[in-house]
Amino acid sequence: MRPPTTLRRAATLLTATLASLGLAMGTASAETVPTEFGTDYHDPVTAAPPISTPHTRSCSVTVAEAQFKDFTPYTGAYAPPTGCGTPGRWSKVVLRMDGNVKGRQYDRLGYLDIGGVQVFRTSTPEPSQDGIDWSVEKDVTEYEKTLSSPQSVDMLIGNVVNDTYTGVLDVKVTLTFYAPESRHPSSAPDQVIPLSDGNSVTTGASLTTPRNSERILAEVYATGSGGGCEEFWYSATTPSASYSCQGGDDGPYREVQVSVDGKVAGIASPYPNVWTGGWSPYLWSVIPSPTAFDVRPLTFDLTPFAGLLNDGKAHTVDVSVVGVPAGQTGWSAPTNILVWQDAHKSVVTGAVTSYEKADPAVGNTYTDGSLRHLVTDGKDRLKVSGYLDTSYGRVTTTVEQTLTTAIDHQWTPDENTDNQTGTWTDQQAVTTDGHVSRTDRTYTLDGRATIDSADRLRVVMSVGDHARAEGVRIDDTYHGDATFTLGVAREDRHAVATTSERYRLQGPGACYDHTLATEQGVLTKDVRRC
Repeated sequence: MRPPTTLRRAATLLTATLASLGLAMGTASAETVPTEFGTDYHDPVTAAPPISTPHTRSCSVTVAEAQFKDFTPYTGAYAPPTGCGTPGRWSKVVLRMDGNVKGRQYDRLGYLDIGGVQVFRTSTPEPSQDGIDWSVEKDVTEYEKTLSSPQSVDMLIGNVVNDTYTGVLDVKVTLTFYAPESRHPSSAPDQVIPLSDGNSVTTGASLTTPRNSERILAEVYATGSGGGCEEFWYSATTPSASYSCQGGDDGPYREVQVSVDGKVAGIASPYPNVWTGGWSPYLWSVIPSPTAFDVRPLTFDLTPFAGLLNDGKAHTVDVSVVGVPAGQTGWSAPTNILVWQDAHKSVVTGAVTSYEKADPAVGNTYTDGSLRHLVTDGKDRLKVSGYLDTSYGRVTTTVEQTLTTAIDHQWTPDENTDNQTGTWTDQQAVTTDGHVSRTDRTYTLDGRATIDSADRLRVVMSVGDHARAEGVRIDDTYHGDATFTLGVAREDRHAVATTSERYRLQGPGACYDHTLATEQGVLTKDVRRC
């Protein structure tokens, strides 16, 4: 079985990186670090590795170029390049978004759809008064079949510009295509079927797959956002707990489910995204939270259901977020279905042979007092098996998923002290004719916020994104400590912050280790070692 896309790409990184000693070029010495934030600070940077690209001929196409001032989408047209090999057979396709913004603005969430397929989901940095530039790159090779023909383009980063919020988001998106390499044949799906538009939860979508599908994945760009409580879903409490963000009976437990014809076919723990305005904007003024600028989709292996889906009929696919109170909004979950087809058989038959699924087990324990305390534990498990009679024989696939949630939340009645830790695990084992492919993900969040008698808000936070699959290990860890005065003009906040990120990747033939650090918006450390 192929390893998960993100880790497979990571494993192709160069096996050696530049090593540096002390301060790297472009960073500041201790003598030049200001005592507090000024009107300008370093452009956003991340410790994540660059995308490796082949040494083949390349050509670029501009997909979108727009200034976002409101909630009007950019619409345009895309045509594939003609000078980089046969369309749909590229060795790699890299998306790049360049942006700039200045003045005052909130963080904003955006997306890019090509031919109805969501290929990119992102959030934006909050700008300094003098302005910042930033860029994001993403490997989008898996969408090469969609990109092989002319398509419509739809992009939106919803924004508000007025006398107070002056930042206009000026962005440009390009695609760079690399000619094929005979040594590395494409593993991209044969079809990508979009199920929803760029900013919605998928409910009641109709799906008809090719009748010779032999592998089917669903990818869901699930995000809690919009400035309400679901943006900070991991902080929600049960109705019995006295807190400003209340959830349903499950409290902060959230789980993304994909259902086929009413039966749960995949489960996943959502990543606890922290956008650049979350908790304290000075935490993210240079180094964003992991994945904030390139929102990673959740992937569900639906291959055990392929025999059912291959019957030529339309089937209903729903995406839901367990734990969200009825009628409450705040989640987006646009969904793509990725299909690989049997090249030597027009109809592939099969069936689901075993199915194990119970309701999520969620427990909340609340203690009232001078320090209120909510402890949440949750667990869910799904195991399903199915077979397909392919052109190369019967293939049996078993998918087993196990999720756990552990959240400890403590706060004072005035919420001037608000501390919480959270750990989420998402373990998946896919067994195909005896071969087991495992993916283990762990997400961590530790946030501690206090407001003192002088209205100084201090937030100390750590965020971690960890994964292991096919012998590859990724650890992306952020730490930050930021303080500023609430309720005053920007120039009177006297904001200070120290932040850092370390991204490590290890695996067969791959090694990457990058550390960044900042003080008051100045980059003080940029070290690569391996």
